Parts: sequence; C-alpha cells; structure tokens
Amino acid sequence: YMMNINITNARAELFKLASSCIKYNNVININTKEGNVVMLSEEDYNNLIETLYLAGIPNLLESIVEGVNTPLEDCEKITWK
Repeated sequence: YMMNINITNARAELFKLASSCIKYNNVININTKEGNVVMLSEEDYNNLIETLYLAGIPNLLESIVEGVNTPLEDCEKITWK
C-alpha cells in the first residue's frame, strides 16, 4: 500500500519511514508544496527498473508463456558436460 505524509512529518519520521520501506516494502508518498516524492526501498527500486527493462524486450512475455505452456516431452534435451 502507499502511505501519504507531508514533508514536515516525513522529516521528523525519516528513520521510521525508511525502515518501513526496507522491512515491509511500503511505499511512501511525501507531499510538498512543489509536488510529491515517492520513497521506496532500493530493492524495490531495482526490481522496478529490471521489470521495465524486461518489459521493453520485444516478444519476451510471449516467449515465456510459450515456454511455460510447452509440455516437457516436447522440450529439447540438453546434456551438460
């Protein structure tokens, strides 16, 4: 879920908010007069960037779905040396 907090309260609760993002994968929307800022854990940020990268690869999703739906006996046997 996304928690909303104003910048003044966020400043007072910064350590608690950071811990909440890291431990519980919470996303914090920090409101300011100039606009909003979103706080999330580095792990969640990296996962988001990776997802965006993978989503940009043409036909990747279709290829994964095709692989999942292919019966095992129809798969090529690979022998490791």
